[in-house]
Amino acid sequence: MDGRQPGPAVVVSGGVAHDFPATSAEVARVLTEAGFTPTVTEDVEAALTGLAAGGARPLLVLNLLRWTMQVERYAHLRERWSLSLSPEARAALTAHVHGGGGLLALHGASICFDDWPGWRELLGGVWRWDRSTHPPLDGAVRVTVAPDRHPLVAGVRDFDVVDEVYGFLDRTDDVVGLMSSPHGGTDHPLLWAREVGAGRVVYDALGHHVPSYAVPEHRRIVQRAARWAVGAQPDGGAPG
Repeated sequence: MDGRQPGPAVVVSGGVAHDFPATSAEVARVLTEAGFTPTVTEDVEAALTGLAAGGARPLLVLNLLRWTMQVERYAHLRERWSLSLSPEARAALTAHVHGGGGLLALHGASICFDDWPGWRELLGGVWRWDRSTHPPLDGAVRVTVAPDRHPLVAGVRDFDVVDEVYGFLDRTDDVVGLMSSPHGGTDHPLLWAREVGAGRVVYDALGHHVPSYAVPEHRRIVQRAARWAVGAQPDGGAPG
């Protein structure tokens, strides 16, 4: 991945319980500030299967909440929003990452694609309805940053943000938390970065609503994450 610079980015958006049109528009602005040329789509299947078309690999950004919705309280929304990825979409997403593509997954992406075991292996952690939780969105939470662990967080101080803090995710053993926040008696990783095959994957559990991206520390981290995922220097300059 050495030598790459920001180029196209595809933001896959949509789902329930969030204002995805607003957050995806804000994510697109963040990506533009980081040097990318983003497009936003709600057509999940077309976006993912399109990754197999060849040519330059875009940064793939997942800002969505699409899953099979077997939890009963979502039954009335299944017809509109339930999703099980096709085998072709799963294969294309896997090939994108393993072949050297960048993936930036935000917030609800850990809940997505729940009938596909391979999603956990790509992302590094997923939501489990029998264990995963987040506190009520009723005030600012403190996010602790581990600035010595990765270029994404180097020099970034702890910060406060009003956001949903996901916790008790089912994570792979290699996940190293780069920022965290406590609830339920333990700290929960909110950000990690992994190399998967020849590709790079970042998961940021924050991003429930637009105000989260207005926090300077968080905005900077997302910009760095996008650039790192495609092999570019997180703060600009020579690739890293």
